[in-house]
Amino acid sequence: MNLQQVVTRLETLADSEKIATKERKFGIKARNSLGIYHKDLKVLAKEIGCDNGLAIELFDTGIYEARILCSKIYDPKCITEEQMNHWVMTFENWEICDSFCMGFFAKSQHSLVKAFEWSGNKHEFIKRAGFVIMAAYGFADKTASNEAFESFFPVIEREVNDERTYVKKAINWTLRNIGKRNVDLNKLAIVVANRILANDSKSAKWIAKNAISELEKPDVSILDYPRLETFARQRAKQSSEKW
Repeated sequence: MNLQQVVTRLETLADSEKIATKERKFGIKARNSLGIYHKDLKVLAKEIGCDNGLAIELFDTGIYEARILCSKIYDPKCITEEQMNHWVMTFENWEICDSFCMGFFAKSQHSLVKAFEWSGNKHEFIKRAGFVIMAAYGFADKTASNEAFESFFPVIEREVNDERTYVKKAINWTLRNIGKRNVDLNKLAIVVANRILANDSKSAKWIAKNAISELEKPDVSILDYPRLETFARQRAKQSSEKW
């Protein structure tokens, strides 16, 4: 599928009413938007498949939905820091920020470098991008050690006083996701959350209380990364030795 064919498909999916709905219900404001829901872009992305060249062409159209589509068809192994720095500067709402950071930037070899760098940025959605990468990193790298996630804690504590909605929500999301990666990180995340709770700012207290509320639930879903994969390898080895 070439650029013109994809743009034509996007124009076919366009719905001006959805632009208003997305802004009213989800706070998504975007320039050059056609009014296409994320789920429909995912279907189109699956049809197109991985195509780095087309992804760049789509981004360069300036069409909002074309840019989101770019994030879904570009191979994260191929992205450069220069591209990441260029694209993050264009983020204008949480939707496009999260689309790029969750399944794309978080899988890049530059993910942690950018996460730490952007988490201190003054721009709301660049800063959010840093924390969304941290929040998504646990799913992007299921074998990463606990130390990688523990290194996020000082950054979280440093930034908890940011009152901006989309920043504090991303910080909270990061803390909760770390605490659900395995039982050891769950305990550490709760300790960190309780330290944050002693902070005087409203955002810090909200971040901490919300995280503690979820992470201390008796039925909280806690994964077992990377133990789960280690255990699976051990079982496979034992099984092969048995036979």
